[in-house]
Amino acid sequence: MAYLCNMLIPGKKLYRFIFQIITFFFLVSPVLASAQDVSLKASSKSQVEVGEQFQVVYELNAEGSGFKGPAFTGLRVLNGPMSSTSSSIQIINGQMSRSFNQSYTYIVVASQEGSVTVPAATVNVKGKQYSSGKLTIEVVKSGRTNGSTAQNSSAERASVSNKDVFLRAISDKRKVVLGEQIIVTYRIYTRVPVSSVNVNKLSSFSGFWMKNLLDENAALQQTTEKINGEEYVIADIRKVALFPQKSGKLVIDPMELECIAQVQGQTDKKRSRDPFESFFNDPFFNRNIQNVQKKLLSESLQIDVEPLPVNRQSASFNGAVGQFDLQASIDKTRMKSNDAVNITYTVTGSGNLELFEFPHPVFPPDFELYEPKTSSQIRTTSAGISGSRKFEFLFIPRVHGNFKIPAVDFVYFDPKKNEFVTLQSKDFELFVEKGSNEEAKESVYTSSQEGIRYLGTDINHIKSGDLFIAKKGTFFFGSVTYMILVFMALALFAAAIVFSRKQDKYKANQSLVRYRKATKIARNRLKSAFNLMKQKSQNEF
Repeated sequence: MAYLCNMLIPGKKLYRFIFQIITFFFLVSPVLASAQDVSLKASSKSQVEVGEQFQVVYELNAEGSGFKGPAFTGLRVLNGPMSSTSSSIQIINGQMSRSFNQSYTYIVVASQEGSVTVPAATVNVKGKQYSSGKLTIEVVKSGRTNGSTAQNSSAERASVSNKDVFLRAISDKRKVVLGEQIIVTYRIYTRVPVSSVNVNKLSSFSGFWMKNLLDENAALQQTTEKINGEEYVIADIRKVALFPQKSGKLVIDPMELECIAQVQGQTDKKRSRDPFESFFNDPFFNRNIQNVQKKLLSESLQIDVEPLPVNRQSASFNGAVGQFDLQASIDKTRMKSNDAVNITYTVTGSGNLELFEFPHPVFPPDFELYEPKTSSQIRTTSAGISGSRKFEFLFIPRVHGNFKIPAVDFVYFDPKKNEFVTLQSKDFELFVEKGSNEEAKESVYTSSQEGIRYLGTDINHIKSGDLFIAKKGTFFFGSVTYMILVFMALALFAAAIVFSRKQDKYKANQSLVRYRKATKIARNRLKSAFNLMKQKSQNEF
């Protein structure tokens, strides 16, 4: 083994290889040593009120699978389990540590007063099952304290009602046709200061194609609105454009978010007798202001989607719904055969621009047509989706003559008019002259779409004359020619080995090397002297 190591890694390289292995072992060993025991821990509030929404979280410090949640008897599950993972690697003073956490979260609500026991949950890690502990949650009446006199303060009495801050889901339409655009806005209303607005659950749009209309990183735009004589500060949390993809009654699930509201706690009746109480209760002094966490839930929306009128539907209809306009252009109408030409059709307007197909124009049979190029310029605003789409068709007339490309019919359904609208492009007359390369058809063309090379030799003439055709069942492998080539290769290899050994022996004999070099130098000098003597150059000789 040692001999083999010396052959593979001679000298210093062997010690360097062993040093790298030892170094790798010491770097990896702290990670293995820092591995923690696998555990599944459950956590939640120990005391909640009837109707209060809270979280039950199960945390796993390893990578698991097959999580089975408990049966929440006495609690109603609103959402879950929602899984999330996190991992980190730290190197401190040469020590490496790795941590991996996986959590499963339920959002539940307490429905009745009493003590609720949540059973254990289970999860599989590397083929072994682990379980969490049980949770005991005390559900008390709404408004009850936790039994501690010291905590019976204004912070406990401070509360936020559903009239102080609430969330609404607003749809601009509740009854649409298949493919019609709908704008859904999620708007928060508040008459108390709020902060830390976090979305816990987004609405699911089953049966819809969705596109977001607001920049999620932009600041919220606030305005005011009066509702029942009360002034509210409002802000749009989210706004989306929806396009129904099937007919029937489609339901949009609620959206859930969480925020922190600042409210002023109630004061004791005895303190209200103080004549300076109203002065010190002024918000300027930030007296008795409490931060209250509030969970908001929007209402669900039901959208009635009617199918398109089939009896009035055109055969050229390809799914476009909205309000559109059509333009067509060609880069040239006079050309020579084998010249590349582009026709561009542009559809502009508002609606489901990204969801329909454009009809292909009809070209003469002597034209060579290639796959069209599609480009879009879509604008998303609070009013919805609008913009344009371009469809570029590249073709090459292979013969000369006068040709006509008929108009294209673009059909869309207008929900405002409740009818199908047909837009027709103009005809294109083409005058193709005979090109100098019409017969050879060996040319190179470049269009705005891509560089394309056409050689015109896709169909070649049948090759005639004497052809070499191998007999059926004959193979090069094992043939006489194959064996001769193999022996020649072996002979050349043996000759190379003999020559290499002869050169090594020659270089080892230093006296012979010096003798041959001296002889060579002497011959060269004598030859030069003989030439100089012929030229009668006595001094140089």
